Amino acid sequence: MLNETKVVKIPLANAAEGLALFGPQDKYLRSVQDQTSADIMSRDAEIILSGPAPEVDSLEQLYTVLQQLVRGGYTPSERDIAYAYELARTLQADQLLDLFKAEITTTFRGKPIRVKTIGQRHYVKTIKRKDVVFGIGPAGTGKTYLAVVLAVAALKEGSVKKIMLTRPAVEAGENLGFLPGDLQEKVDPYLRPLYDALHDVLGPDQTAKAFERGLIEVAPLAYMRGRTLDDSFIILDEAQNTTPEQMKMFLTRLGFGSKMVVTGDVTQIDLPRGKNSGLIEASRILKNIEEIGFIHFTDQDVVRHTLVQKIIMAYQSDAEEK
Repeated sequence: MLNETKVVKIPLANAAEGLALFGPQDKYLRSVQDQTSADIMSRDAEIILSGPAPEVDSLEQLYTVLQQLVRGGYTPSERDIAYAYELARTLQADQLLDLFKAEITTTFRGKPIRVKTIGQRHYVKTIKRKDVVFGIGPAGTGKTYLAVVLAVAALKEGSVKKIMLTRPAVEAGENLGFLPGDLQEKVDPYLRPLYDALHDVLGPDQTAKAFERGLIEVAPLAYMRGRTLDDSFIILDEAQNTTPEQMKMFLTRLGFGSKMVVTGDVTQIDLPRGKNSGLIEASRILKNIEEIGFIHFTDQDVVRHTLVQKIIMAYQSDAEEK
């Protein structure tokens, strides 16, 4: 019977568990309810799901998995619930059980840093396994943040001796030459996202000390020419704004014992008209080299405010229509 109605009851341990699953004023519950034709009821310390069998099966997996995460001490965000429901629709939500358990490292305040999506988990695993990894996808997917977190973890455990952070000096229509100050002062504002991640993991004081001791170095991409970097973790951010020549120059800086992570969003290219993006060209030329990892993030991996995800998708569909 295709239209078979199914009813499932999931007992809750206490009111706090219900609050974690349904959100403040049942906000999370309503957002799931809006997307399903099944009914979700919460009463007397249990969740009652009723409706078409396939829908109820998805919801049963969603709430069983979320309940296990909550019991393991993880408090899901609205974003996590939305992502878990996406996976539960194809009964894949159980993949989240080990997703949130593994810590990459902790912030300097001792808070665990974990991956938040399957795409992020794949990215982290690939960076650990391969020497050169491209992380390509929309803003807010944690491409740069996770690369910096893994770089600091590698520095702490001694697998690299230095972290090198670089970006091409093409910034949304601004020219670095017009900014006031010396090179360091010019570079600082446009490398802010990299600093934010460092401050999260190391804390501002330790970050400053690491810069003083030369353990972390920041340089515009043009300053990489002629250098070979051994035992280093090198991150090229905003790589969509490199020219093909710059990208080739950068990738050939790879030394022994080093790792390179290249991050970029091919929908946000700020190069002058007629200039090709080195990131797009590298993806095409290098795609068959097994030792190089390519991770393509999707809208599902956006870990910022859920509204950011909707904004990105609206812009994308507009671009596709054009």
